[in-house]
Amino acid sequence: LPGDTCTMAGYARLKNVLLALQTRLRPPQEGSSRDDPTSQKRLLVESLFKDLDADGSGHLSSSELAQHMLKEQDLDEDLLGCSPADLLRFDDYNSDNSLTLHEFYTAFQVVQLSLAPEDRVSMTTVTVGLSTVLTCAVHGDLRPPIVWKRNGLTLNFLDLEDINDFGEDDSLYITKVTTIHMGNYTCHASGHEELFQTHVLQVNVPPVIRVYPETQAQEPGVAASLRCHAEGIPVPRITWLKNGMDVSAQMSKQLSLIANGSELHIGSVRYEDTGAYTCIAKNEVGVDEDISSLFIEDSARKTPAVANILWREEGLSVGNMFYVFSDNGIMVIHPMDCEIQRHLKPTEKVFMSYVRCPLCPVKKQNVTEPCFWSSSTVERYRQLWHPAPTLQFFSITELQSHSICLSIGVDPLPAKLSYDKSHDQVWVLSWGDVHRSKTSLQVITEASTGQGQHLIRTPFAGVDDFFIPPTNLIINHIRFGFILNKSGPAVHKVDLETLLLLKTIGLQQHSCMPQAMAHTHRGGYFFVQCGQDSSAPTTRQLIIDSVTDSVVGPNGDVAGTPHVSPDGRFVVSAAADSPWLHVQEVTTRGEIQTRYRLEVRPGISDLAFQRSFTEANQYDAYATLARGPGLLFLELPTGKAAVLKDLKGPPTGPSRPWGGPRRILRDSGLFGQYLLTPAQESLFLVNGRQNALRCEVSGIKGGTTVVWVGEV
Repeated sequence: LPGDTCTMAGYARLKNVLLALQTRLRPPQEGSSRDDPTSQKRLLVESLFKDLDADGSGHLSSSELAQHMLKEQDLDEDLLGCSPADLLRFDDYNSDNSLTLHEFYTAFQVVQLSLAPEDRVSMTTVTVGLSTVLTCAVHGDLRPPIVWKRNGLTLNFLDLEDINDFGEDDSLYITKVTTIHMGNYTCHASGHEELFQTHVLQVNVPPVIRVYPETQAQEPGVAASLRCHAEGIPVPRITWLKNGMDVSAQMSKQLSLIANGSELHIGSVRYEDTGAYTCIAKNEVGVDEDISSLFIEDSARKTPAVANILWREEGLSVGNMFYVFSDNGIMVIHPMDCEIQRHLKPTEKVFMSYVRCPLCPVKKQNVTEPCFWSSSTVERYRQLWHPAPTLQFFSITELQSHSICLSIGVDPLPAKLSYDKSHDQVWVLSWGDVHRSKTSLQVITEASTGQGQHLIRTPFAGVDDFFIPPTNLIINHIRFGFILNKSGPAVHKVDLETLLLLKTIGLQQHSCMPQAMAHTHRGGYFFVQCGQDSSAPTTRQLIIDSVTDSVVGPNGDVAGTPHVSPDGRFVVSAAADSPWLHVQEVTTRGEIQTRYRLEVRPGISDLAFQRSFTEANQYDAYATLARGPGLLFLELPTGKAAVLKDLKGPPTGPSRPWGGPRRILRDSGLFGQYLLTPAQESLFLVNGRQNALRCEVSGIKGGTTVVWVGEV
């Protein structure tokens, strides 16, 4: 029997000595594919067991262990009273007076992990808003704690809001799943990264739809269209009902479905076409519906009951117009009429804080200076906020009367505005002076009320830019914004409700000076355009994971300003000084895939997305060329491209001091078919449905800022 003088400390010393002797006896082979420390230890313990197992029975007896002890008599004094026979004393778990290889592994603390081939990749699908549990299938004796990663970033030690409990079995709990959580998660035992399981989390979203128009009135014999846009994951299927009856059974030359049912077209309306048309969008996890009403009446234009309907439909209301801020004032343009509906001239006297003053600054001898506008935003379709950087205030334009009714005294030179719809507030970035030496960020609360606004000065200093992710049909609430300071390699995350700084995401490792950002809710990725750092070569784009607020790494070889389609599916990156346009797709599994790249010379000035007129649930892209007269059309899924060449060249002369694209491009909303882009002394309207030039509106110089005011 083994001596009882062997202590646990001595026993540990014994095992280390046995392994050292075995290493000298059978050194590991060089170049082995299994040369990681864990595999080497396992192989070493296996060889020791084999040498001790003299009869090859697979069981080590006390006599076999005693024989090994006799071979190493010269080390007795170093083993502190322990001998190989003590292996039976401490690690013969079934007390059968012999050791199996499994017991031998346990004695030498060899971790034995296993993962069934069918479990290497696990698919999990969950509906948005619910919770889910991901359980790691890596098993084995003495398994260390499980480590979870997302995009290569360890989750276990992060204080995450929705991923905060790993459970007793080391499972990953996501308490309220959103689309930002979709993507790949990996798990492995700590210290054993070579054996890992991948969990692919797909998030399903019930359909959300919009119809247009909600109501329309037509006279007999004219054409009518009813459009329905649906978003959801998986892609929803669209059907139409007329007064509760399936429309598909009534198809004819007069009645047809376009773009996979997203548009219902009636070639020549008749009285019997009057009715409530219900668009129904359905996928595996839900259904949504809305009604578009059609009225057919003789002399509809003269009928009081439908006069207001026609007035809206024909664009004569405050909505469905482009508002253009130019050198010679503000123009309101209706795209169907191709004419200026309203012109606020630079010399026009407007009310500002109960004082009448010119719309634009006036030099001596009553000579009006050119109007300089920075950026504008529309909020709640009732008011139009626009800053004039040469003035120390900005105003709210009441769209119906087209008159300035109120001004708010923000800091000098308000250069950028953005409306945060989720919290009904307008963010104002002011430069202070043309050298940007006194930049400030202010927030106007209760922006849409028309009264009682409060101006809050934020504590952030040295702000160069800010980014508030846009909302869409699926994501209708935004919680966080970002502040960019181009003099430092970082972006700063801000709570939009409290206006407090939450954290700073450092970009130093990639020498990235942030220039612009874009966001997709699919997988929760932020794309950061980087500027050039004097101490490092040019950095292209970085990807930030919004789940962990950590940098995933460079976005491959993609360069330029990122633009994300409204549904979050496509990322288009382009720049004025680069001939390459990159198109990437974010799949429903949250994976970023490169689709293609196009050579577009001499580069892209600005880009806009437009809902497809031929395919349901799809967006196309339009882009203005940096120094050419063309307009690029791009069918995003296929890469099919064309250039509309009947446009004049972009505006010339020095760039505006506050930057922005030299040739801007504005779309006309979710259901709009028109796009607008300025030339040197005119504006061009493009019909996206026909992919052709609609008209040119002359006499407008310096139209550097354009806002679409729509009803949907």
